[in-house]
Amino acid sequence: MHRVVGLALPKVVAFDLTIPAEVFGGAEYSFAVCAESAGSVPSTTGFDLHAPLGLDALDAADTIVVPGYAPLVEPSSPVLDALRAASARGARIVSVCTGAFALAAAGLLDGRRATTHWMDTADLAARYPAVDVDPDTLYADNGNVLTSAGFAAGIDLCLHLVRTDHGPEAAIRIARRLVVAPHREGGQAQFLQRPLPPSGEGMAAVCAWALDHLADPVTVADLARRAGLAPRTFARHFAAETGTTPLRWLAAQRLLEARRLLEGTDLPVDEVARRSGLGTAANLRLHLSRDASTTPTAYRRTYRGRRPR
Repeated sequence: MHRVVGLALPKVVAFDLTIPAEVFGGAEYSFAVCAESAGSVPSTTGFDLHAPLGLDALDAADTIVVPGYAPLVEPSSPVLDALRAASARGARIVSVCTGAFALAAAGLLDGRRATTHWMDTADLAARYPAVDVDPDTLYADNGNVLTSAGFAAGIDLCLHLVRTDHGPEAAIRIARRLVVAPHREGGQAQFLQRPLPPSGEGMAAVCAWALDHLADPVTVADLARRAGLAPRTFARHFAAETGTTPLRWLAAQRLLEARRLLEGTDLPVDEVARRSGLGTAANLRLHLSRDASTTPTAYRRTYRGRRPR
């Protein structure tokens, strides 16, 4: 049984702590909460949480998750020493949101790429210049040291850990129970520079047209013409409104359509690939393998709970 321990620091963000509790509370893991001293821990949401264990719980943990906390004062020496000792013996150390500040204070992020809530990335970089802070990512995986952006990005990171430990089917099963997306890439932007325009305006109209023509050989130039812009200008505006490039967005939508067809129809894999715009079954297998580490047949079996007719 893989032992996961959440380390609640004052004032802990309760939402950040419940994420690993929910994700790692199933059959594959055991989950516990500790603090510097067992007992009551104040939270940012106006109520206290109870941590039944002290720092000794970290000695036997396989994975330690440090949720966000505020204000961002440096944790005590015993806490930092416990994190360093756990990392030295090979435990996996994970932070959610501003929990990254605790990892940075312990020196665990020195020379590593890391992230935190986008509102705090500049502060993290200024206070810990040895850390390679990436403000434009949902989570950063450095093997045994991982960090996530704020709030719901912690769900993406925890599901990424489940996928790493037990494969995509286990992660999909937990994601379905939590009613969240099974997989979001860590490199996805944390937030959009401005909200999408109302339906029928700007990029929204172009996206709607593209979704109706996924099976066609749509190019960036085609999308730019629909928007009435030069391709470079269109790409810049598109990234500003959606947080990604036109080609990456189009590829993601085609893969989503392929997943929908695999889940909801008995179409042959070749036909799923054609209708989704991915072209061939080989190309569909390649994209699905990169995105979810599975095959079309295995994906269909997992999501539908039975073999296709």
